[in-house]
Amino acid sequence: MLKIIKKSFSSKIFPSASAALADLGSGSRVLIGGFGLCGIPENLIRELSNRSDLNNLTVVSNNCGTTNDGLGIVLKQKKIKRMIASYVGENSEFEAQYLGGELELELVPQGTLAEKLRAGGAGIPAFYTPTGYATIVQEGGFPIKVGKDRKSVVIASEKKEVKEFDGKHYVMERCITGDFALIKGWKADTKGNIIFNKTARNFNYDCATAGKITVAEVEEIVPEGQLNPDEIHLPGIYVHRLIKGEKYEKKIERRTIFKGDSTQSLAKSVDDFKRERIAKRAALELRDGMYVNLGIGIPTLVPSFVDPSIKIELQSENGMLGMGPYPTEDQVNPDLINAGKETITETPGCVYFSSSQSFAMVRGKHLAITILGALQVSKDGDLANWIIPGKLVKGMGGAMDLVASGSKVVITMEHVAKGNSHKILDKCTLPLTGKGVCSKIITDLGVFDFERGNGITLIEMFEGVTLEQIKSLTGCQFNVANDLKTLKF
Repeated sequence: MLKIIKKSFSSKIFPSASAALADLGSGSRVLIGGFGLCGIPENLIRELSNRSDLNNLTVVSNNCGTTNDGLGIVLKQKKIKRMIASYVGENSEFEAQYLGGELELELVPQGTLAEKLRAGGAGIPAFYTPTGYATIVQEGGFPIKVGKDRKSVVIASEKKEVKEFDGKHYVMERCITGDFALIKGWKADTKGNIIFNKTARNFNYDCATAGKITVAEVEEIVPEGQLNPDEIHLPGIYVHRLIKGEKYEKKIERRTIFKGDSTQSLAKSVDDFKRERIAKRAALELRDGMYVNLGIGIPTLVPSFVDPSIKIELQSENGMLGMGPYPTEDQVNPDLINAGKETITETPGCVYFSSSQSFAMVRGKHLAITILGALQVSKDGDLANWIIPGKLVKGMGGAMDLVASGSKVVITMEHVAKGNSHKILDKCTLPLTGKGVCSKIITDLGVFDFERGNGITLIEMFEGVTLEQIKSLTGCQFNVANDLKTLKF
């Protein structure tokens, strides 16, 4: 007869963050879960900040918090030597340290970063992905560290191996593991089995699997056996140390509140009017039953103008399928945000998942359409929307993964930049997000379709706009459809 040996797992529970991180030393590679400020291990990050002996850390996380919150407080203390992330965002300290030559920065597409962690935790040393092909990510030369003069490149990224499979090019990416992984869960049992809450799962699952020592902080710890086994998200085999967090602020980066009937006009200024009519036209691209991903900015306005008879599912790359509208004040939940870090609600039947599973949906072409903004688009369908070298460093986030998926890519943007400089060009002058990836451009002047090998064709223009006006504000030649339509939004 098989004898069951029961082992106590109480040794996983530590009394405090300081006890759990006592052996984390300078120079460590630390993987940290969270997305923006959602689902971050607040108490463990606070302990990193309190440790005066720590320096030269390599931190792997989707982003670095904000200037004064989350990982931003550790960055501000200049304890981080190298940041491996997908997004700089609005963290001015992050941007300033990088552009000033004080911080090394590896920018990684968001889905690639999630998969590097997932595969690293699965013992896979490398993999091939279509994401980043023919961009600086694959070709190399991105300035990981710039000189104090803000111009010279001290460390540059290396060129990556490319292989062709079934006529498509793929980039080889090395995986990531860490000395420590710091994650945030909602509930745990004494075995370290963890349940996450809504979009607070994000990168926490993937970081946990890739850490040599994974330290989890949770809001509640219950005895083993009290969690429903079918509801556990992260098995305790991945969790080595566990603490009950002392204090949670759960700050929200973009507290976005529903303010009345979404069918009412949103236009309040000339710029608002332009954005509104772009979004109205983009809404016509959506069909009943589509799974849809929306970028930040103008794309987030699109759902307000979708015909009520059309039912779509909105996917957010931070780990949600089935996004609803902005919440009323009493519905705000800091564990429920979209990819733009805005508060949102859920629709009936919505589901949550990890960042790596989110981008498996993207790369696997399970989405019908992606709507994104842009800095520049070329007549051949090349897209640039993530960086202005030496000036603006936002990061590519999930855009490179989305445009490399093979799903339909619709670009929504104002026709020209400030000063009337062209955004639609013969060739993009900014670093590419993807090569030959765009299907359609919708601007405040008109709509263009792409014909591979034959440039772009103007198929629609808005009422009050002339063809001569569009030609003067477009930085390349384009075809004009024989049945050019006028839009009366």
